[in-house]
Amino acid sequence: MMSLVRAAGLFAGTLLSAVLASGAANAQMGQAADWQINLQDAATPVMERIHGFNDLLLIIITAIVLLVLVLLVVVALRFNERANPVPSKTSHNTLIEVAWTVLPVLILVVIAVPSFRLLHLQLNIPEADLTLKVTGHQWYWSYEYPDNGGFGFDSYMVPTKDLKPGQPRLLAVDNEVVVPVNKNIRVQVTAADVIHSFAVPSFGIKIDALPGRLNETWFRATREGVYYGQCSELCGRDHAFMPIAVRVVSEKDFEAWLAQAKAKFASAPADGRGMLAFAAAQ
Repeated sequence: MMSLVRAAGLFAGTLLSAVLASGAANAQMGQAADWQINLQDAATPVMERIHGFNDLLLIIITAIVLLVLVLLVVVALRFNERANPVPSKTSHNTLIEVAWTVLPVLILVVIAVPSFRLLHLQLNIPEADLTLKVTGHQWYWSYEYPDNGGFGFDSYMVPTKDLKPGQPRLLAVDNEVVVPVNKNIRVQVTAADVIHSFAVPSFGIKIDALPGRLNETWFRATREGVYYGQCSELCGRDHAFMPIAVRVVSEKDFEAWLAQAKAKFASAPADGRGMLAFAAAQ
């Protein structure tokens, strides 16, 4: 019996290690990868905590599954008719009844403490170095920089036929959001028509964009690169074609981009593409 338990534990440990290693190997910075198992790589402190919480939950649920498996095996081997022809008539066991009441409570406490800490980190926005206002439309995003002259621009998905080498299909956009690295970015999110959802997995942010309401979240990207997200609320016909692309650059490069963007978008007229569908281009 003990050898069976050890074998089950060894198998579970090997499986858990393989899952974690496979997820890390297949994860890709800023976007999903083929055959990816784990979450996307973390690029913010919040997402790093989400990774840790996810790993904790995986360990807990694996331990629970193993415990139930061992109990089922013990019952099947020790209490079948051949091994136990005269069954016990015991109807109550105080120790077992206390254990199966107390242990789930302790497990929930172990889960609750890091969960509440993570929620506190996500929902308490620190003093912002830059504010980004995001507006969801059917079916594209608009961005404004109220702390930097108030300019703004629309961001549309690049159709498949217009993709350049290295641009991911259904994720690349014509105008990327640009933010500096290692700075607290306050993100104010709203919508102009229906409910959308602004989500960037590598940042650990996902927040609803509601008409007539301003929701807030934040992130601090610790690594430069391009990070992709998508609308995560079913918002109509072209819901699948309104991606998000955030380019994280050095502070010097951000200042250079800012000067160019003010000149470019301050004089750019509205192009009226808000109701175009990109589905036909796919």
